[in-house]
Amino acid sequence: MRQVCNFAILGLLLFCVQGWAAEHKVASGHSIAEAIQKAAAGDIVLVPRGYYPEHLVITKSIHLKGMNKPTLDGGNTGDVIRIKSPDVIIEGFIISNSGADLTAQNAGIYLEPGSDRAIIRNNVINYTLFGMWIEKVKDIQVIANNITGMRDLASAQRGNGIQLYNSHGAKILNNHVSFTRDGIYVDVSDHALFRGNRLHHLRYGSHYMNSNFNIWENNDSYLNRGGLALMEVRHQTVRNNRAWGNSDHGIMLRTIVDSVVENNVVAGNGRGFFIYDAEYNTLHSNLVIANRVGVHLWAGSIHNDVEGNDLINNREQIKYVASKDEYWGVKTGNYWSNYVGWDRDGDGVGDVPYEANDLVDRLTWRYPSAKLLLNSPAVQTLRLAARQFPLLRATSIVDQHPRMSPFNKNWSAWLEKFRLEKQRH
Repeated sequence: MRQVCNFAILGLLLFCVQGWAAEHKVASGHSIAEAIQKAAAGDIVLVPRGYYPEHLVITKSIHLKGMNKPTLDGGNTGDVIRIKSPDVIIEGFIISNSGADLTAQNAGIYLEPGSDRAIIRNNVINYTLFGMWIEKVKDIQVIANNITGMRDLASAQRGNGIQLYNSHGAKILNNHVSFTRDGIYVDVSDHALFRGNRLHHLRYGSHYMNSNFNIWENNDSYLNRGGLALMEVRHQTVRNNRAWGNSDHGIMLRTIVDSVVENNVVAGNGRGFFIYDAEYNTLHSNLVIANRVGVHLWAGSIHNDVEGNDLINNREQIKYVASKDEYWGVKTGNYWSNYVGWDRDGDGVGDVPYEANDLVDRLTWRYPSAKLLLNSPAVQTLRLAARQFPLLRATSIVDQHPRMSPFNKNWSAWLEKFRLEKQRH
């Protein structure tokens, strides 16, 4: 009974402490910094709609809340907001005009090491060098912010939208990033979740380096140079994303191991997948459609489990650079829109293997007009002859169980999307 009473008293004390958190409303024409100085840890500082030309340094655990989107203007110098305390919440602001010094890493919001458990949500961050610089922070949440960089600068002179360095347990959710250098740059940061972000008009939508055990899901990366770049990483989960219209690649897998890449749409890019030095990964159920090259695979990318993918209407299905064949589709096979084999027993699996780089493929790459003859008896005879005489064939991706129909039922909508894009341009 005494223990129950003790718990009740403790709960009452916690309720009372929480109830003591005061609200400080910034008066018209007054400084936000003055209100922050008066606030105690745990207090709420309310900022009404207005224009505030000042820089803020936050050294206590407060909740800074904008009402009807007040504008905080850094006057093109330094960081607009600098956080030096854990448990800070910033929400509801327009944050504009940081400095442009890459060496100083000027940002709209700069989170110093130890600013753990910060929550940055529902802000508009525009014309800042870095939208957010986050360094050595645990369990930060960055939610539903709209970040636009210094779009008048050359890409190399801009900062990144969200820079996450040497951090743990971040949640980067539902943000919209454009016209920065890279949308989300992740370096030496583990156990993070990236979900529901929209990233466009960037160098890379997202750029991972030396970061492990992260989840990247349900994001859109489009109209960038590269959609998603995963470099020197392991134990990544990349699923249910859409990377389209990127000039170089949709998804880059470079020096990556023990990762799962599944249920992604990679459409209308220069290269759908660019896979370099990738081993022991799982690539399942991806739609690779209407790219200039479906998959560019090289540099010893072996021992990967590649099943249930659709490669449809890519100008070149596979660009493969290696000294020996690599086998995909060992269990269930993949679908290849240019497969011309047959299925006599009607089990949905082709009776002859698919080879990505056979003599006919090389002929059609060199002479595109030869595609008009793909279904002719002469071309089929040439393909069969090449299989019988190894000197005529190149090393290839070989799928011994090519599927006769696509796995993804919505593939035609993506093909139509890029047909209309070509008509508009």
